[in-house]
Order: sequence, then C-alpha cells, then structure tokens
Amino acid sequence: MAETRNMIVNMGPQHPATHGVLRVVLELDGETVVRAVPHLGHLHRGLEKLAETKTYHQALTLTDRMDYVGALLNNLGYILTVEKLLDIEDRIPERATVLRVCLCELQRIAGHLLWLASHALDLGAMTVLFYAFREREQVLDLLEDVHGARLTPSYIRVGGLAQDVPDVFFEKARAFIKTFPARIDEYERLLTNNPIWRRRTEGIGVLSQADCIQYSLTGPVLRAAGVEWDLRKKQPYCGYETYDFVVPTGTVGDVFERYQVRLMEMRQSVRIAEQALDRLPDGPVMLNDPHFCPPPKQDVHQNIDALIRHFKLMSSGFKAPTGDVYMSVEATKGELGFYLVSDGSEKPWRFRVRPPCFINLASLEDMVRGRMVADVVAVIGSLDIVLGEIDR
Repeated sequence: MAETRNMIVNMGPQHPATHGVLRVVLELDGETVVRAVPHLGHLHRGLEKLAETKTYHQALTLTDRMDYVGALLNNLGYILTVEKLLDIEDRIPERATVLRVCLCELQRIAGHLLWLASHALDLGAMTVLFYAFREREQVLDLLEDVHGARLTPSYIRVGGLAQDVPDVFFEKARAFIKTFPARIDEYERLLTNNPIWRRRTEGIGVLSQADCIQYSLTGPVLRAAGVEWDLRKKQPYCGYETYDFVVPTGTVGDVFERYQVRLMEMRQSVRIAEQALDRLPDGPVMLNDPHFCPPPKQDVHQNIDALIRHFKLMSSGFKAPTGDVYMSVEATKGELGFYLVSDGSEKPWRFRVRPPCFINLASLEDMVRGRMVADVVAVIGSLDIVLGEIDR
C-alpha cells in the first residue's frame, strides 16, 4: 500500500489574498486542500483590555481601528451600547439619529466597494478595482467633509454626533445617490455574466443554512445561504423599522451568491440613505445633558463654565450605572456586538467585542476542504474579513 505524503504550505501572513496578516496553514494532496487552519494574532493589540483602561469617551477611538473600512458602524455599535448602559437611548435628538443612519449606510457602501475591488482583483478581474475605487473615493470625500477623516472618524458620540454636517454634504450626497445605481450596473456588466468569473465563484465555498447557523455566521455570508437575518429588520435600532428596504438573500450559499447579495445590499443602502436625507429634521445633533455630553464647541470658546465642563468630561469621563449591557448592529460583515460591564466607575470593568469577521472565518476549513488551492483565495475573499477586527 502506497504511503500518503501530504505537503504543508503556509499561505500568508504576507500573502495579499489573505486580506491582512492572516496565516493559513494548508495541508495539500497535490493541489487539493485536505486541511486549512487559520492562524491569528499577528495583528493583536489587546484592544479589549486597553479599552478597560480608558473612559467611555476615550475608548471610542479604539473602535475605529477594528474594521477600519467600516469605522462609523463600529462607532455606532459601541456608542449605542454605552447609551443603553446610561439609559439615554430614547433621548437622542432625532436629527442625530437620522444622520447616523445616513452616514452609516454610506459607510456600508464604501466597505462593500473595497470588498468588491479586492475580491475581483484576487480572482484576476483588475478593471473592477478601478471602477469600484472611483466610487469609494466619492464616499470617502463625503465622509471627510463631515468629520475630517477618511478611515478613523470617532464621529458618533455619546448623546449624538460630534458636530452637525456641513451644508455642502447634502448636495454631494444626493448627487452620489443619483448616480451610484448606474455604477452598480457597470459592475454587474463586468462580472455577473462573465464566464471566467462564474467558473471561479459558482459552486465554490458552499455553506448550507444549517452549517451557517451551526457556526453562528452572520451578514452576507448567512444571507447568501437563504437566511433572511438582518439586525436592521429583526432587532431594529436607530429607527430602521421605519425605513423601506428589503433584505437580499441567496439560495445556494456559494461565493457567487455572496457577491450578488453584497451588490444588492449596496442598492438597498442607497435607498435608505436617500430616505434619511428626505426626512432629516432640523434641530440639535447632541443631547443637552451635562452629565454625559460636552457643551457646543462655540460655548467652550466663549464661556468658562462650558470650558470646565468640557475639560472635566474629556479628562475624567462620567460614571456609568452598575450593570451589564449588550448591543449589536448590522455592520458590513455581519453582527457586530459590544458587551460592557460597569462597576459604577468612569471606565468599563469589562469590554468585550462580538466580531463578525472572527466568527465567519471559523467556517473557512469546511468551505475549502476538497477544493483546489486557487479556490481558497476565492473563499477568503467572499468572507470579506478584516484582520483589525479579528485580532483586535
């Protein structure tokens, strides 16, 4: 009987198709994958423990650095958790809530565009990279007008927003919303019926509904398998239950349907963002509560009491009620949740993140076992992982 001798190959952590410093140890029989073991931790920064040394305001900046292509959604998930802990979620100004929805949907589009560009490039479709980055630059320019940053905004604050959006935002946002659906049509003309694209994606990395639920997968990976689970619909926050949109789903749960689901999600995000702009009310964007929220910046410059209040909040923070809370949002990759435990001090006693990328990556081996090495690249791309969130 012939001896079986498989080859062990390291894919990453420097491999560009691992979408970050991810090392996948592949056991190969020829070019067929026998095992695929992800090795994490190359980017580990101890974010959760570090957050426990910060006040609730200061810990916000750490959330930007997780899924850094969807940072506003990280901000939103964390801030909603803090507001739930403080029991002020029902007091947030309506203008701030609607702007949160609008900006987060634009951020979702930017995240999906980066995924589309890199995923297509991984499989050899270079043209899509230039098309998708063209629109992503428009979104990042919009967000930069609002909060001055492109990747790390720290813009959504306890009680509302850091500041109101500038007037130029509305004209540019509506112009983008008007033209973007036609851009998605361009992506589809380039890829959807491309025979090479379909051969590289159809029937690859299939996960059934039962497998997805067993792994606790969320986001487009779960919805591509036919499970209509979206927190914006099932556990609505920020008034999402009042917006008109649908949850795209697939049937097979392969790489191709994950691609289709994300394209449809971008179309729905455009619908939501447009509705938010249409219903945007006048009013403040920050709750007027001296216990948790800083005063308006112009008051800080002109009034000594406001200056002292601002300094005290930013340097010492505020004390949160004793207890624990969990809150999650539908981020670009799936359910992003935060679990906070308060001991009554100015800093969280326990800060824990439920990261969608980390959990979704656990299904990698099941999806690539028995496939070719090239299929590993397609499957990793279809998961849309970001190592900043996985390793934290």
